[in-house]
Amino acid sequence: MYYQPWHKFLICIDSDGCAFDTMDIKHKECFCPATILGWGLQPIARYVREIWEYTNLYSRDRGRTRFHELVLLFDWLEKRPEIKEMNVTLPDIASLRNWVEHSPALNNEDLKQYQGDPILERTLEWSLECNRRIKEMVFGIPPFPGVRESLIKLAYTCDIAIVSATARQALQAEWQEHDLMKYVRVLCAQENGTKGKCIEALSQHYQPGRVLMIGDAPGDMEAAHKNNVSFYPICPGEETRSWKEFYEADLELFLKEAYTEEIEKLRIERFLRCLPDTPLWK
Repeated sequence: MYYQPWHKFLICIDSDGCAFDTMDIKHKECFCPATILGWGLQPIARYVREIWEYTNLYSRDRGRTRFHELVLLFDWLEKRPEIKEMNVTLPDIASLRNWVEHSPALNNEDLKQYQGDPILERTLEWSLECNRRIKEMVFGIPPFPGVRESLIKLAYTCDIAIVSATARQALQAEWQEHDLMKYVRVLCAQENGTKGKCIEALSQHYQPGRVLMIGDAPGDMEAAHKNNVSFYPICPGEETRSWKEFYEADLELFLKEAYTEEIEKLRIERFLRCLPDTPLWK
């Protein structure tokens, strides 16, 4: 990916659940219904919904790619005793699991090369249907309070990058709808590879301590720390407060290169307390 920085600082921002309050509508109204229909899970729909919403919205697995989450769904379904008692046969997703574990780019374009594998073909159909539903359903949702104000303030001193596992078309539609793309230097979407790979490619253009990843999921934190980049968490359920604190205090700390590991640690501790690591049904 060719990239030329304009400023000495870089701010990477996740989109769904971080800049926009789109997680609930996408997962409850688009992803989960498409999953139940596309994988023939109607007899166990209540359990699919319970698991999907927990892993994608209310747990530390929140924010991973749709393909990771699909594998995780079937893993949880296999463990549920209620489903075993119903004698429901779940699909053998070995090829999907192998693809998720080894593919360098978890996106629809990469899936298209596996014509002939019924599970991966089904995965592609499901993913495209998810995109169709999102395009039809998700619009008119403004950014969280504090996002626009932060972008305006940052644009004078920082390069701003969207770093998301969402499809490019959906990201462009959401950010353009609210006139925010004018603040963005580069958009890294699902088609560009993992968040970690995108941060790796971008951060090499900046000096240490001058790159920050803002995200709402542990996966965002992992992608940042893997590349020795600082992380600022947007706490699920407390997004407005998180952005207010960033705009009023932590933004300036970062620009003064004073967003220390100690401050970051305190933010992360509070962030992780918002995300349980044990589901309610356990």
